[in-house]
Amino acid sequence: MEYSSKEYDVCVIGSGPNGLSAAALFASSGYSVLVLEASDTIGGGVRSKELTLPGFLHDVCSAAHPMGILSPFLKTLPLDKHGLEWIEPPASVAHPLDGERAVLLKLSLEETAEDLGIDRKAYHNLLSPFLKNPEGLISDALAPLGIPKHPFLLARFGLSGIRSAESIANGSFKGERAKALFAGCAGHSILPLNRALTGALGLLFSITGHTKSWPVVAGGSQMIAKSLESYLKTLNVEIKTSQRVESLRQLPKTRAVIFDTSPDQLATLGEGALSSSYIKRIKSYRYGPGVFKMDWALDGPIPWSDPRCLEASTVHLGGKFSEIAASEADVWKGKHPEKPYMLVVQQSQFDRKRAPQGKHTGYAYCHVPAGSDLDLTDVLEKQIERFAPGFKDRILARHAMKTEDFYRYNSNYVGGAITGGVADLTQAFFRPIARINPYGTPNPHLYICSASTPPGGGVHGMCGYHAAKSVLKKIHTLKPVRYN
Repeated sequence: MEYSSKEYDVCVIGSGPNGLSAAALFASSGYSVLVLEASDTIGGGVRSKELTLPGFLHDVCSAAHPMGILSPFLKTLPLDKHGLEWIEPPASVAHPLDGERAVLLKLSLEETAEDLGIDRKAYHNLLSPFLKNPEGLISDALAPLGIPKHPFLLARFGLSGIRSAESIANGSFKGERAKALFAGCAGHSILPLNRALTGALGLLFSITGHTKSWPVVAGGSQMIAKSLESYLKTLNVEIKTSQRVESLRQLPKTRAVIFDTSPDQLATLGEGALSSSYIKRIKSYRYGPGVFKMDWALDGPIPWSDPRCLEASTVHLGGKFSEIAASEADVWKGKHPEKPYMLVVQQSQFDRKRAPQGKHTGYAYCHVPAGSDLDLTDVLEKQIERFAPGFKDRILARHAMKTEDFYRYNSNYVGGAITGGVADLTQAFFRPIARINPYGTPNPHLYICSASTPPGGGVHGMCGYHAAKSVLKKIHTLKPVRYN
């Protein structure tokens, strides 16, 4: 390994958005940085491949990026000059319902509320206080515990968000349309909707949809990583792919090593460099349910019963609030729902370079028990067919990923969990374990910056940004070391 004889200020293990964001902050602060990636391409959860047929470009993991376009750190970087182009659709979310028009989450609060009938005023009253300064709220929400920049706004959000999605929906709305829309947003929590904090995800994703339309990325989600890579090269950051780190002894002399990995990997690599008590604690970290994902090459757009669904980048499937709640509760009981809550993303509807002319890509996943090995192809296709009759007739080819495929694709996805671990009351704020500095370890040279740290899952780079900030406070006191 040609880098092993060199000396760097920082070594970043893993090149997901958090690792690359950490590298960007270190390098822009004047420190030399080496990034090591086990795969042959960088990106972690933001890679794109021809998974089905030639000419059909699919996002392997993340597909729509509400937190990416609103990321307080990523938007400060000149990524547009390095190839990143956000494509914003007319609507962020469509939520089909049986026998009636779909509900659309649009940029306009008034336009969205107007479509909710009896709950028009209630929906407006619930969200309008947070839309006076949504980007300030999002910045505080995507930060570790500390002194917020907008304390009163965050406090108001916290008082509502600590409740369950079920409590907010039933307490705020009378009709099924508003409840269903809120359930779809809250489902991103990957928790039963009667659990505390699921309300926060429902509110946060609703707020993002009224701040920026949930975008897809021109040329595939991979362009997020590629634009960061291009920018990092201007800062002289070295990035090495196909470099799986199996021991700290492989690393060059550095002041700090920062892991964009799961806590499990940190525990394994940290043997001998971390206390046994710390390793024991992070090995007890809970990852939660996994996902089963499908990609399709399609002979046309998805034939939704309500064609307005084609206006949205993301479609939440699952029907009424009660159905979605039952689906998510089943997953936590170790069951596979027959009619699961699903997230469908329609990238080729807005980025026509994703598929040959006249053709389209399809993308969908549902939550499943951790480690599930069931093939749910028929289940997912039936659920889409429920709201889009004739969907199966448009399938040219399909590609499925079970939980073990996700873990093989990215060893951060333990048990197929794609968002860095359970974000309930005990792990949402204190992840991977309770420490004053959640990114630090007992070894002053070793840190973690993955989605298993605050603020958690999503393509926003804020875990890496905040982790790097914590390292920068003391890096000048750290002498370069080599692990022998």
